[in-house]
Amino acid sequence: MKRTSILLAAFFAIVAFVSFSDVSAKGDFAVGSTLENFKLSDTNGKEQSFNDLKGKNGAIIIFLSVQCPVVKGYDERIAKLAEDYKAKGVNVIGINSNVTESPERVRTHAAEKYKFPVLIDKGNILADKFGANVTPEIYYFNAKNVLMYEGAIDNDRSGKTISNNYLRDALESSLSGKAIAKTSANAFGCSIKRVE
Repeated sequence: MKRTSILLAAFFAIVAFVSFSDVSAKGDFAVGSTLENFKLSDTNGKEQSFNDLKGKNGAIIIFLSVQCPVVKGYDERIAKLAEDYKAKGVNVIGINSNVTESPERVRTHAAEKYKFPVLIDKGNILADKFGANVTPEIYYFNAKNVLMYEGAIDNDRSGKTISNNYLRDALESSLSGKAIAKTSANAFGCSIKRVE
């Protein structure tokens, strides 16, 4: 009986270790982390650099999808956000990590909906590094490439009863030199379709 208890304890310890190792290996880019420059191809196949695309006051990376109804519900808000904050030196960069969406479909969607670059994350390498799981999911970096906010844009899919503008509040606080009250909010939307 004692030997069985010891074996069970050892088994659960190993399972816990493996589980926690898998979580940390996935990425989960934490608020306060500094992003190193990266390069991905845009929808025309041209390689683009994060440092070249970001604004003088930072960048908002948004994981997007062509098919996701939640992203479609946010398209106008995302376009308005990009317009408002480009004027304040913060550029929006779209990232599509979905293996199920062709560059042609992504290019067409981006041309119809957005005035900011959308990059293709082949093999979902960037999504894995960040720990991004859904679309839309936001990562706001300041001028020094430090992650200041991650998660949801706001708290309402429909846009009809927004009571918390998480991203805009974080941007306004950061740009005015104030502490950000809420540095993360659970993102909701469609799962990123990853390479298996």
